[in-house]
Amino acid sequence: MTNLRELVEDTYAEGFRSIYGEVLITARDERWLRHCVAAVTGHASSTILCDCEAGVSRWISADEAKAGATPDGRLGAIVQFHVPRFRKDRREHLEKVMLARISQNVLTCPTARCFNQIDSEDYFKLGRKIALFGDRHQFRDTHHGEPGWVIPILGGEFFLSRRFGYRDGVMGGNLWFFGPDESIALDAAEAASLAAEATPDVITTFPGGVAASGSKAGSSYDFMIASTYAEFCPTLRNELGEKSKVPPGVGSIMEIIVNGRDLESLQAATKNAIHAAAKTEGLLKISAGNYGGRLGKTFIHLHELL
Repeated sequence: MTNLRELVEDTYAEGFRSIYGEVLITARDERWLRHCVAAVTGHASSTILCDCEAGVSRWISADEAKAGATPDGRLGAIVQFHVPRFRKDRREHLEKVMLARISQNVLTCPTARCFNQIDSEDYFKLGRKIALFGDRHQFRDTHHGEPGWVIPILGGEFFLSRRFGYRDGVMGGNLWFFGPDESIALDAAEAASLAAEATPDVITTFPGGVAASGSKAGSSYDFMIASTYAEFCPTLRNELGEKSKVPPGVGSIMEIIVNGRDLESLQAATKNAIHAAAKTEGLLKISAGNYGGRLGKTFIHLHELL
């Protein structure tokens, strides 16, 4: 434990509140499920320039599905779509995000179906809106115990739930991994990402769950809302001099970002990620990004998780 406390900096990750929707996608087999998930979560790494942050919170195997984990007995994936709560149009924006992604990326995928995962008082009537694609041939029905809409398509029929709920969540949980080179930093981040993804109710959103380009709010360009975190870029150590925050011997810093259902879920994922990454031989330090409370008020204190 002493060594772990020495490896992990006594700091905190600064998250912020979100609202998110959650859907279950099922398909005939793993090939088409993964095609569908890749499409529906595409271009959703960061809200800096993406319409949302999306990822898989759980994969459901064929054996689990047969045991009742999915309504139709087929393997599936639970996908979350997060948008920041500080957006004034957050509700309308999340509805547009889910409308576009389900209609353009799930409806179009062979054998796919889409089920709501959140039962809430507030909801989006996405089933009815997406069903308009049926050009008056769509109809309401109950399939697999779920009330929804059936849309005739060239491939057969597409089914989705009538209503899709949403609730408050958390975005921006993060960890940084300091290595002497890119390989060690990436090995640690990859192990951390896999451990986080195996934690219930959370998602990672960047390619492979890892961000090589950690950012800070603001820029020297007034039209940019975020930019590279220059103080933590190893190649700028000499140029920045005393302003650099890169420790001696560090040649690469990788980051993982975690969104999820609530603070407790992010804490669990962060704890699992730390313990997984700490096994990486040669790793120099584990830390996290925060901005003194300017970005959000959801703090994940690393030493409290050890």
